[in-house]
Amino acid sequence: MNALTLPDIASQNARQIVPLEWVGMCGIALPIVIEGQQLTATADAGVSLDDGEARGIHMSRLYLALEVLESQDLNPLLLKKILQQFLDSHDDLSICAFLRIRTQMLLKRPALVSPLSGWKSYPVSIDASLKNGMFHVELKVEVNYSSTCPCSAALARQLIQQQFVSDFANKPLQHAEVLTWLGSSQGIVATPHSQRSTASLQTLISSEVQQFPIKMLIDEAERALGTAVQTAVKRADEQAFALANGQNLMFCEDAARRLNVVLKTVPGVNGFNVKVVHAESLHSHDAVAESRWNWRAR
Repeated sequence: MNALTLPDIASQNARQIVPLEWVGMCGIALPIVIEGQQLTATADAGVSLDDGEARGIHMSRLYLALEVLESQDLNPLLLKKILQQFLDSHDDLSICAFLRIRTQMLLKRPALVSPLSGWKSYPVSIDASLKNGMFHVELKVEVNYSSTCPCSAALARQLIQQQFVSDFANKPLQHAEVLTWLGSSQGIVATPHSQRSTASLQTLISSEVQQFPIKMLIDEAERALGTAVQTAVKRADEQAFALANGQNLMFCEDAARRLNVVLKTVPGVNGFNVKVVHAESLHSHDAVAESRWNWRAR
């Protein structure tokens, strides 16, 4: 008895002759390798369906083309090869291929003063496309940091000055008494507000780079901002963090400008769109700023 031929419904003609811009799968779970680190990721993979008469694409071919990500370090050249495989397996149907990968990059970060350290997770997404022979790849990284409001800090200092005048007016100043006053809640009657903030760094990456500059982007952004959030800390680290915030006051506009300057120095970055969000503790809304270089809305 001959084996039955399994039906291929996708090869049938469509009822309506309409090309489609994107067909594929979203949320594919897979392991990937970045800078030698194996990470859990999800992928969105698709192609255009330019043959309007075709019922559908061969989704399993896209899925199987992703298997190489399990063992090879992720880089632009590898993504281009995968996208070309998408198209080669749909040469009679598609002229555009798309791939988006989302993961969390884990980096071990030292405390500011003590010998402690801990892991931080950074959301990373990579968008790649191959359209009419043109390869395009974008890398997006999110960095969390603390931001202390310059306006709030100035208002707090003024209140402290007023309290000093009230407590020491017409009195001879004694060093020990003033020192005690400075270390008490009686003297430091106000503190500026600060908030956890997020910088989203969306970058256009050169197809010639051998490796995605993920760690370099994160390091340069945190260095420019100066107040990256911490992991494990002792009191000495917390004090150092308070000092960093006090000497590094910034509006969202300041943060966006700092990142604009530093990202232009990262090798392999051909353009960027930076968005910073300061999740206000004073207001129920957020303060937001964006900065672009060599970027067009997509």
